[in-house]
Amino acid sequence: MASSSDITPSAGNTPEPDSRPEAVSAPEAAAGPTRRGRVRLRRAAVLAVPAAAVTAGLAILTAQGALGVQFAISGMPFTVTATELHGTGFAQFGALDNMTEDSPNAGDTGGQVLVVTSVIKDATLSKLCQSVDLGGTNLLITAGEGDTKVAASDLTTDSTLLSGDAAFNNIEIGNDASTLDKAGPKGRGPEGVFSQQADTVHIKNLRQTNYATTAGVFKLPGLKMRFSDSGC
Repeated sequence: MASSSDITPSAGNTPEPDSRPEAVSAPEAAAGPTRRGRVRLRRAAVLAVPAAAVTAGLAILTAQGALGVQFAISGMPFTVTATELHGTGFAQFGALDNMTEDSPNAGDTGGQVLVVTSVIKDATLSKLCQSVDLGGTNLLITAGEGDTKVAASDLTTDSTLLSGDAAFNNIEIGNDASTLDKAGPKGRGPEGVFSQQADTVHIKNLRQTNYATTAGVFKLPGLKMRFSDSGC
């Protein structure tokens, strides 16, 4: 995941909250100060989520024992949209993401989420939007609204939902994930896992539900972060 040091907002684009929830819901009020404290901490933790990341694929992929990102996920999904994505060096395979032990977000998942891991060696995106539902409000992040597009290298996303109008160049479907070479070393998956790769990928009207994102470099022109009543 891209660290906060990779993102340097330009002058005039300092993120400011639009609005914050003013009332505490009845369940939170009944729970008392300790519960409210935990809720605040969980919401603050979402600020560490990277500004955004995107890619997409065509197939439903599965894996057993495969690891996607190399960190424990929060278990809170986030939505990512973009009007257009173009990538060079594309790879995709199935994986399992893991939460921390006894994560409050585990529900009935056992702390694991089956995801599609997508890797793009070099990617550009237009009108990028990312939102996280915090319950009563959304953390909303946008970038690339102007002439300069969002750019990322070694972009990796772990998704449970992928949609858009996609076109691939020189696609290969059914590879062993350990043999993938079009997206570089970071685009190789575990041995024996079904996968696909392509020289290029182009997607319009991209929409994803993601659990994790990493990138070697992430550039977000016109970055804005705020709270909003609606998400992407």
